[in-house]
Amino acid sequence: MAICSAHTTTSLRSPCTTISNTGLRQNQVILFTTRSSRRGSTRHGARTFQVSCTAEKPIIIGLAADSGCGKSTFMRRLTSVFGGAAEPPKGGNPDSNTLISDTTTVICLDDYHSLDRTGRKEKGVTALDPKANDFDLMYEQVKAIKEGKAIEKPIYNHVTGLLDPAELIQPPKIFVIEGLHPMYDQRVRDLLDFSIYLDISNEVKFAWKIQRDMAERGHSLESIKASIEARKPDFDAYIDPQKQYADAVIEVLPTLLIPDDNEGKVLRVKLIMKEGVKYFNPVYLFDEGSSISWIPCGRKLTCSYPGIKFSYGPDTYFGQEVIHLGLFTLSHRPPPSKVFCCYFGK
Repeated sequence: MAICSAHTTTSLRSPCTTISNTGLRQNQVILFTTRSSRRGSTRHGARTFQVSCTAEKPIIIGLAADSGCGKSTFMRRLTSVFGGAAEPPKGGNPDSNTLISDTTTVICLDDYHSLDRTGRKEKGVTALDPKANDFDLMYEQVKAIKEGKAIEKPIYNHVTGLLDPAELIQPPKIFVIEGLHPMYDQRVRDLLDFSIYLDISNEVKFAWKIQRDMAERGHSLESIKASIEARKPDFDAYIDPQKQYADAVIEVLPTLLIPDDNEGKVLRVKLIMKEGVKYFNPVYLFDEGSSISWIPCGRKLTCSYPGIKFSYGPDTYFGQEVIHLGLFTLSHRPPPSKVFCCYFGK
């Protein structure tokens, strides 16, 4: 039995490099690993890779998506690739949205809401509306971090809906801003070294948001449905257009195999990568620049026969040349969870 794998070569290369546990410096980030457990073969354990950044100033990464689209889950996976487990600030506000690892600090842009939950309700605006956010402060503080300066960042409390006292954030090697608007304001967008947009279809978004808000935030099904409908016009106006600026877009679509699927666990996924981005070479499948459709031998996979399908090739996206890499299941049972967790974050 073999576990299907894929990896990038010279991806996010300089100024970040990776160090494997064998002590060799490499210009690559491994997203999947290959293991073999066939009879008669030698089994090799997966090597662990850590990102080591030698840049003098922090690298700034922006991650945009709607609420409930897996931003936090994706960032926990990404920070583990960069090195160390992401944890809340020690000794700080227990309701802080910030995550800190050995090399990376991730902040949630909800912290730059200029209106608390009551204020938004009184003014009749959603958190997606730019009028409910302080982009001047966002720009000033992201710029300060990029210059190597500490900041006193506000905290938006998702439990109470209030704006809590600020917390001290020191400049890390890698600084990630995740939220609704990392690419909305051009001043902030120009500070980003790399940007990602999670483009989750309405069907999958609804399934994920119900799972999160009901389980983690105690919201009722009716309130979640009402919130989604109320937010959609602002999402279309202010959030979705940001994907045209992203260096990489991850599209997540529902399966075509299961009628009326309400769980969003079996997915079709496409990674769209801009060409010509500094420090980033798009991943490729087998032969860079080719157009490929590949179905691995289903009997060699841990998912049900006939398994999964990959597609790869050049494309256009908002009038720009891009490369796409697609993956979707051909069976009702999804492929190994590590593929989705490590690569697509959900």
